[in-house]
Amino acid sequence: MSLKNWDNKTWLSSKKYIKSFNNFLLKQIRLNRESQILDIGCGRGKILGFLYSKLRLKNKPIGIDIETHKDRDKRINFKKIDAIKYLKNNSKKFDLILIKQTIHLLNFSEIKKLISLCKIKLKKEGKILIFSLETSKNEIPTFYLMKKRLKTSLNRDKKIITFLSKLYPNIKKKKFSFKVKISTKRYMEMIKNRYISTLLSMSSNQILRGIDEINLNYRKILNFNDKLICLILNK
Repeated sequence: MSLKNWDNKTWLSSKKYIKSFNNFLLKQIRLNRESQILDIGCGRGKILGFLYSKLRLKNKPIGIDIETHKDRDKRINFKKIDAIKYLKNNSKKFDLILIKQTIHLLNFSEIKKLISLCKIKLKKEGKILIFSLETSKNEIPTFYLMKKRLKTSLNRDKKIITFLSKLYPNIKKKKFSFKVKISTKRYMEMIKNRYISTLLSMSSNQILRGIDEINLNYRKILNFNDKLICLILNK
């Protein structure tokens, strides 16, 4: 089962979130109309699309994803291809390579290979920005089984961050936080659609039981912070 719904009609696809995320991004790197941008695991490409318009980019950003979404943003140059394969077979260089909540789907040898290739494909002042969920004080609303599996996933994320920090001692760490307000009813729909990777392997019955738990344990409106860790690598 693939992750098709992570940015589909959730706060992750809202204009407010996309604007907030891009404001954070632009504080980490200077970009201009001439900048070349690559997004690995771009989903529907809404973040890049916003950036394209905001900066009035001369060239469309390139978005890579193994899923093809019918409603992907038309302001990006979308490529359905494995990221490592694309980087190996392309001579293009980039000012920014964005990897948002995707790296945890790879094994450690693939992560090492991917980041090594990304560094080769950076321009002189270019940067790689890697985003993953906050690993220690995560506030995502969960049910019992989801919480258990999310904890396992976050522990692996910690190992990935440590792994990259040892490979690249000059790596920088920043934090991004977005205040989410959403109805419990809408959030239960997101769970039903398996909006996060920890839900992908659960059976329909496990999901339905989880939805019942959410309905019992939370109020009608959810308020929490969606927090990400940002790792920044230079050329």
